[in-house]
Amino acid sequence: MRHTIVMTGASRGIGRVAAERILCLSPEVHLLVVARGSSGPRLAGELAEGGHAVSHVAADLGSLRSVRSAAEQIRDRLERGGLPPLRGFVGNAGVQYTNALTEGPDGLESTFTVNVLANHLFVRLLEDRFVCPARIVITVSDTHFGDLTHNLGMVPGPVWRSPDVLARTGAFAKSDTAAGGRTAYSTSKLAAIYLVHEYARRLPVGIDVVAYNPGFVPGTDLARNAGPVSRFAMRRILPVMTLTPFATTSSAAGGHLADLVLGTTQAPTGSYVDRVRVARSSQESYDPQREGELWDAAERLTAAHAA
Repeated sequence: MRHTIVMTGASRGIGRVAAERILCLSPEVHLLVVARGSSGPRLAGELAEGGHAVSHVAADLGSLRSVRSAAEQIRDRLERGGLPPLRGFVGNAGVQYTNALTEGPDGLESTFTVNVLANHLFVRLLEDRFVCPARIVITVSDTHFGDLTHNLGMVPGPVWRSPDVLARTGAFAKSDTAAGGRTAYSTSKLAAIYLVHEYARRLPVGIDVVAYNPGFVPGTDLARNAGPVSRFAMRRILPVMTLTPFATTSSAAGGHLADLVLGTTQAPTGSYVDRVRVARSSQESYDPQREGELWDAAERLTAAHAA
């Protein structure tokens, strides 16, 4: 049966690999890619080579108004029959800044907006359009563990605050530094796991939601906002680590993501998938009180665009 999967973060890195694999393995999929500006038509055209069904909508994930517009376009196309039934959403896009002071057009900190609120708004606006069985996959990160085992101390661990504080700039010590930006990143990924747990409680039966950890994947564009030395290290030096068990290649990580989206990798709703297997996320990531508080804050922060 033909069906639609909506995907953010498909233009490069693990997302691009995953998109190509999804289309190769499942010819019945219509992949709708969410991309910024003029990159959408080019990306859709490249992915469609070979006769695959691919379309696009434009969105700046740092703007909740833009996310709302994209979700409305998707809803409209689904309702008019311009897309086959919706059975998947992949929130793979993510950003990391060199500070925790970058503010988007909504007056909110940009890392939190892109990595947490944009996904939340998409899920909430598309929730009643899903046809079961459906699967939502949110890409997270093992930086949320905050220990040497998972990232060799390259990224500081999360520092949890009230969600209303996390959504604003300057939430962390030394927010004007790269360490502040990386703390914002790891904290946003902890928040994403919290929301996955809350979605599993609240979404209708038949809509499964899982968190996907690709592991440490050097060579991607996640560090595109970093300084030249860090960018050089990520692209030219750290990829050597993929020869060890500590790191994962973009090709492998993208393949794992595609397998999870398509259900080849089985995972119950609310679970955390570490590359190819269901695993436990950090002890800190299981906290129903924080999960409920974050849900309430995300609803409040996106309310102006969710009606």
